Amino acid sequence: MIRIVKSTERGHANHGWLDSWHSFSFADYYDPNKMGVASLRVINDDRIAARGGFPTHPHRDMEIITYVLSGALAHEDSMGNGSIIQAGDVQKMSAGTGIRHSEFNPSQDTPTHLLQIWIQPNEKNITPSYAQKSYSREDKLGHLLLVAAPEPDADTILLHQDARMYATILTTGDAIEYAPAPGRILYLHVATGEAIVNSKPLTAGDAMILQDETSLTLSTASEAEILLFDLNPDMT
Repeated sequence: MIRIVKSTERGHANHGWLDSWHSFSFADYYDPNKMGVASLRVINDDRIAARGGFPTHPHRDMEIITYVLSGALAHEDSMGNGSIIQAGDVQKMSAGTGIRHSEFNPSQDTPTHLLQIWIQPNEKNITPSYAQKSYSREDKLGHLLLVAAPEPDADTILLHQDARMYATILTTGDAIEYAPAPGRILYLHVATGEAIVNSKPLTAGDAMILQDETSLTLSTASEAEILLFDLNPDMT
């Protein structure tokens, strides 16, 4: 089964300082048919204006991933973390028993483009934690880079769920194949550019859901940055 979700089918909210597209039900956007895929609950495609941002607010019992595509994001949280997340950086907070944090675009003139991703954890009320890693363009160029996974690894962000997140940047002539284990669900999101996925053209903001498929083939006629989620359909 392959299902394509076009970028224009997403929810949309424009608050002036924030222009956000919601792949799944979020805030004032609600669609009972878009409550997530397996443990993947949120993908928000956010553009934050210069000096704009989210004031301090709470979260709990969620794996929250910030993937910066361009610009930067200033982060502070109740765990004592303070950092500037740059393009190419991936940040994760395990909210667990509860955290509070703020996020702002520190630039005076440059917007920030990011994806905020929420994954439901397989255990509630864990101790909150924070991780941040930097991945260069070369790290992702022409192959799928494992960014987050349930197995501890020095180069990979830990997820408290049976889910894996990959990132790639494809340029002209690149072709990637991925073979999921039987029974897994794949969710693919085109972050930027144009891609060809299993012979089907996709553009920025488009998504593809694959279940009971034996392989996935990615290519592009120009350049594209893509995220791929390998998910357990029987997530706890």
